[in-house]
Amino acid sequence: MTRVNAQPDHTRPDAGRQEIPATAGIPATAGTAATAGTAATAGTAATAEIPATAGQTSPERPWPVRLLTAKMTEYIAKAPALWVEGQVVQLTRRPGQATCYLTLRDTDVDLSFQVTVHARVLERLAAPLSDGARVVVHVRPELWPRRGALTLSADQLRPVGVGELLARLDHLRRVLAAEGLFDADRKRPLPFLPRVVGLVCGRASAAEHDVVENARRRWPAVRFDVRAVAVQGSNAVTDVVAAVQALDGEAEVEVIVIARGGGSLEDLLPFSNEALLRTVAACRTPVVSAIGHEADQPLLDLVADYRASTPTDAGKRIVPDVAAEAARVTDARRRAVAALASRLSREEAGLAGLRARPVLADPQRLLAPHAEQLAGLRERARRSAISRLAHAGHDLGHLRERVRALSPAATLARGYAVVQGPGGRVVRAPADVSAGDHLGIRLAEGRIQAIVDDHADN
Repeated sequence: MTRVNAQPDHTRPDAGRQEIPATAGIPATAGTAATAGTAATAGTAATAEIPATAGQTSPERPWPVRLLTAKMTEYIAKAPALWVEGQVVQLTRRPGQATCYLTLRDTDVDLSFQVTVHARVLERLAAPLSDGARVVVHVRPELWPRRGALTLSADQLRPVGVGELLARLDHLRRVLAAEGLFDADRKRPLPFLPRVVGLVCGRASAAEHDVVENARRRWPAVRFDVRAVAVQGSNAVTDVVAAVQALDGEAEVEVIVIARGGGSLEDLLPFSNEALLRTVAACRTPVVSAIGHEADQPLLDLVADYRASTPTDAGKRIVPDVAAEAARVTDARRRAVAALASRLSREEAGLAGLRARPVLADPQRLLAPHAEQLAGLRERARRSAISRLAHAGHDLGHLRERVRALSPAATLARGYAVVQGPGGRVVRAPADVSAGDHLGIRLAEGRIQAIVDDHADN
């Protein structure tokens, strides 16, 4: 962020401040420039005039610093007075001086202005003004030409009361609720056992001690990444936002705790700051809010993923209790053993009941009827096969007899013979042979040879 500081001379109200006319001491020609003892050469000054506007300036025709100061003083003097809100971070009030000085800082970013205010304005306040107070101031901007510093001159100053603060917080609550930043469905669950816990708290604070000690009492091996920051005052918002963003960027950090002890409404205002709330809502890492006591409820409690009533409660919520977890494991093992024993007993009883059934007590009883049926079927099949074979044998015998009866051999067996002449020709008539031909006579029991000596037609 850019810090704008105006540092006037605090010895007198108008120290370092002077009125400079727009053309005071500004040479317009070479002659006047030489008379004034300017560093420009005579040739350049003779041909160059001071530009009338800033847009007409160039490296060869620049404005002197005094002219720029005069122009800015004239421009700023035309600015109207206005009301601004901020936080008092430094108040300087010297005895005997009518003018007091304070630094007015923005409540969200690192930006501040020096403000001059008459002592009687502060004397009219109901309560003395202190550092850290939130105020609204009616101011007019002024430029201190000698140093080129911009400051604000205040003629009215009003502290922001508790009622007004509550009204603003209620308005911010409604705005964020309408945007859905408080919705339960956007809240992430806390990890069961985070590898590293990011802790944002005050330096050497009781809140840090409460969170760390209670967490380590429950789980001694838990690791912390502690970011000590200002949790009250003008730098609280920027410090806490930077710490949360840094922890959210660490891969090992699985939960972030923002812790602070109790305090007044003004002390806890940084944890209702819109910039911090939107930073927490944008975090990828679950965030635990542990601000103040049970009765305290800054808006951070509504945006965070989990709200702890106190820093001590946060230490108990972010890690499990090792003794309780060991007891749960022991109880789970006992119940598992009992459940397994009960299951085995039921299965053994069921198996004994199955074995006691008649069909399992004498398995042969179930197979006997089927064995008898199988034996009967086998016997029927054997008799059927024998009968079929016998019928087939008779049929084959009949066929054999028929074939035998039709065979030439059967004819030969009845006394007939087959006569074959020369060349194996069957002789069917006497004319088929001649005297002296050799004949072959085939009989049922063999062959004989014969010679034709004579033949007759009949």
